[in-house]
Amino acid sequence: MRVAVVGASGYTGLELVRILLRHPIFELVAVTSEQRAGQPVGDAFPALRGQLDLSFERADPTTLAPKVDLAFTALPHVASAPMVRALRAAGVPVADLSADFRLRSLDTYRTWYGEHPAPELLETAVYGIPELHREALRAAGLVAVAGCYPTSALLPLVPFLRAGLLEPGSVVIDAKSGVSGAGRKLEAGYLFSELDENCMAYKVGEHRHAPEIEQEASAAAGTEVCVTFVPHLIPVTRGIATSVFARPRRPLATADARAVLAEAYAQERFVRVLPAGATPNLASVRGTNFCDVAAFSDERTQTLVLLSTLDNLVKGASGQAVQCANLMRGLPEELGLLEVAMLP
Repeated sequence: MRVAVVGASGYTGLELVRILLRHPIFELVAVTSEQRAGQPVGDAFPALRGQLDLSFERADPTTLAPKVDLAFTALPHVASAPMVRALRAAGVPVADLSADFRLRSLDTYRTWYGEHPAPELLETAVYGIPELHREALRAAGLVAVAGCYPTSALLPLVPFLRAGLLEPGSVVIDAKSGVSGAGRKLEAGYLFSELDENCMAYKVGEHRHAPEIEQEASAAAGTEVCVTFVPHLIPVTRGIATSVFARPRRPLATADARAVLAEAYAQERFVRVLPAGATPNLASVRGTNFCDVAAFSDERTQTLVLLSTLDNLVKGASGQAVQCANLMRGLPEELGLLEVAMLP
């Protein structure tokens, strides 16, 4: 199946290229970049030299649509929607990695992002976490691949909300992300000398992933869930480590909490429920599509503690996009994704 990556020179776009090069069914036939149009991929990024005989081209849906069976769009929010609209109008299935189609409410989108460039497509998009929306993804023409922070928070949290085990107003999320989550940009806060040996919270109470988390958490709980979400930047390139704190509706022992996760993800290939007493770490998921989760009960304070780690560029973005695309095209969802973490 012929595929294109639109916006292939950013971190998520390059990660898509890396994954698609080992995919047994998807054939990468087009990569776009406005800044690097006309430049061979291997010249722009030497790690890909000899691996891909393509040059970057400008993102023109009229030339892309006839030659692909599926497109991945890895453009910034707002900029992505017009491209997605054109590709969908031409009948091309799309896995979109921007935030443009993740929020179901147009009013919520306007509050956090401004006017929507293609509001008519919102109701057609399927939210892209396969472990939560697998059957809908199989029939989707447009997938809104979930954000990295929401994926890290929702995978450990949703089983407890679905089971009605938590007070819906008690959820607090503390998440720490590597710097690649910010994309390739020149800003003082992302310079090595500023970030190395440093850690800082940012966008407290105003991060755009908060409404995304609340949307999916509320759907799982069957009632409105509001969360306190505090993201942090840490001096690593890849990875998100998330801690979710919530108050259970009844006393819950650690063994019982772990059993909830174990039952929910017993058949899942990419969510690993860790053994009793073990906690997730970034090194175990780096470069992979796995999300490691664990649950503990602090019975002294009556607090449920849920932990997760994932690679923000893989399960938090490009790997999840390929997992969704596999489902869209009727393929085994693990194709191209069974990578072992880099050790050490």
